[in-house]
Amino acid sequence: MPKQSVIFRNPLRLLGGDASTILPSGGFGAISARAGVGKTALLVQIALERMLHDQDVLHVSLGDPLDKVKLWYKQVLTGLASTYEKDLVKDMWDDAAHHRMIMTFNVEDFSVPRFEERLTDLTEQLIISPQVVLVDGLDFDKEGTINTLHQLKEVAQKYGLRFWFAVRSHRNSQSSGEGVPANLMEVSDLFDTMIDLQPKDGDIFVHLLKSAVEV
Repeated sequence: MPKQSVIFRNPLRLLGGDASTILPSGGFGAISARAGVGKTALLVQIALERMLHDQDVLHVSLGDPLDKVKLWYKQVLTGLASTYEKDLVKDMWDDAAHHRMIMTFNVEDFSVPRFEERLTDLTEQLIISPQVVLVDGLDFDKEGTINTLHQLKEVAQKYGLRFWFAVRSHRNSQSSGEGVPANLMEVSDLFDTMIDLQPKDGDIFVHLLKSAVEV
């Protein structure tokens, strides 16, 4: 069945868990990679796996419009379930889609109080009650992002959410001895799990830099 296929092909299984077990409640996970390597695709794959487990997912996009985020889901799902009939894949998506909410912000308009206000509106109006939040587009090189992350950590712990962040690394930047990108070093203590994606010979390799579970 396509549902089991999508779940089974979640790369987090190779790291000892899934999006619910590899991070604790209130935890932070980072997916780092250079531009175009696959950060957003992995975020979406994490989201799909949770949605197929009947968990609510909130996808926060900073900069990309709603239609572009929706296209990511379509492309990733099509790739994961490409061997199945279109009608089967459509039925699976129809069952899972109501577990996803996309929240978009212009980069300059994003703030944690504004995000928390919209999150509260969603839950109080019984629109969605997310267990997992994906954040794509936060600039980890920008001054002030450290403070933003500390504020988001408070939100994660307050509501028992698991946050996954896409982190853009840079080809020539220094990293720690463990391979942690330079723009994550100062905030690495906030993260329970850190994953780095590295392209090689046409493939993408998943490197676990820090883990909240034994692997």
